[in-house]
Amino acid sequence: MPPTTATQPAAGSGRDLLEDSKLSSFHRRLTVYSAGGPFLDGLILGVIGVALTQLGPQWNLGGAWEGLLAAAALLGLLVGGTVFGYVTDRFGRHIMYTIDLAAIVVFSVAQAFVTGPEQLLVLRFLIGVAVGADYPIATSLLAEFSPRKHRGAMLGLLTVMWSLGSAAAYFIGDVLTQLGPDGWRWLLACPAIPAAVLVLMRMGTPESPRWLLSQGRTEEAQAVMRKVFGPHATIDDLEVPAEPARLTAVFRGVYGRRTVFVSAFWACSVMPIYAIYAFGPQLLTAMGLAGEDDSNLGSGVINLVFLLGCLVFLPLLGRIGRRPLLIFSFAAATLPLLVLGVFPDLPAVPAGILFAGYAIAIGGPTLLQWIYPNELFPTEFRATAVGIGTGFSRVAAAAGTFLTPIALESWGVGATLLIAGIVSLAGTLISVALAPETLGASLESSSRG
Repeated sequence: MPPTTATQPAAGSGRDLLEDSKLSSFHRRLTVYSAGGPFLDGLILGVIGVALTQLGPQWNLGGAWEGLLAAAALLGLLVGGTVFGYVTDRFGRHIMYTIDLAAIVVFSVAQAFVTGPEQLLVLRFLIGVAVGADYPIATSLLAEFSPRKHRGAMLGLLTVMWSLGSAAAYFIGDVLTQLGPDGWRWLLACPAIPAAVLVLMRMGTPESPRWLLSQGRTEEAQAVMRKVFGPHATIDDLEVPAEPARLTAVFRGVYGRRTVFVSAFWACSVMPIYAIYAFGPQLLTAMGLAGEDDSNLGSGVINLVFLLGCLVFLPLLGRIGRRPLLIFSFAAATLPLLVLGVFPDLPAVPAGILFAGYAIAIGGPTLLQWIYPNELFPTEFRATAVGIGTGFSRVAAAAGTFLTPIALESWGVGATLLIAGIVSLAGTLISVALAPETLGASLESSSRG
């Protein structure tokens, strides 16, 4: 990323330069580059659901194997997020910012050459590790450069891109699976193209000056400040903690409480979402909302509604407090799932409206999944905390993804959606009990216990 000078307050003004700078082309490019990771995540997790509609019959896969293949990337996300969150805090955001995407290119292409479910299972896990690594890397870097006024929207855009990637998976899948019996191979390999483009775009991105200061590397932090904000910018323009926070604090005291909150609300919001994303074609067919021949396009439309939900709530991030936004939208998303679970035989029109209502309402919790952990934890272990939240949420997502085809086979669509509604209700109650407010606070003040 070539240097771009951002508008800044005068040195010594008592303001934090990173917090109070105007939105610049540097901020916009960094947001786009960072959002590439979530876009790939949505695309990678979405294509497996479409691929399985063609691949499953070819390999005579049962519900258990389909669940394993769909959940493998999520288990990889658990490992990638937790392990590389710590690595990112220890060695910096910049080092892994391109390496993880290069790994996605390799593993995506390799999927096109598998000869059995065992090989595909391993590759799906590895690609999940690479995607999981990108979450704490990219979101921490973006949070630490973003002005407080625009932080919610900048981090929220990452979720929008995730939804866009998932929606794209179904439309691309509908085209590529028409190429013949091996269309699923092209589909699983297609994420390699945007990943390769992102590798080139991310080259030259500077390291976070906040992280450099936390490591005592003041000269490098000074150089980054001048590169981004101009020759008069200094590290004296940054708000820094009186003393560094210890990594172990993430598990105790106020940070332990925040870790529980982030992990729990994130898990409860993504468990139903990932199950629906991975098995949208099967769910829509079971509900009578789409035939087998057009279920992929139907799933693409549903994913666009998920995207619409994110776009509806995105402008509200700077106007409504984080806490009321989370609680209201979580509750609004819970109701349609419970109704669909209790009345699974509703006619197509009301069932479709309820399904769309859930997809729109869950946009609030979805946007806050990456905002809350970045605002609630200090630079010293911000990526670690994001990684932990990612890891716990993906355990829940993997469980939901693995169990969904089994539940559909054993209990039917009604019980499956009712369970999803109960999980969403738990997320609502957890938010009422634990959600803090961070709107308008500087990253330094909101992240200190």
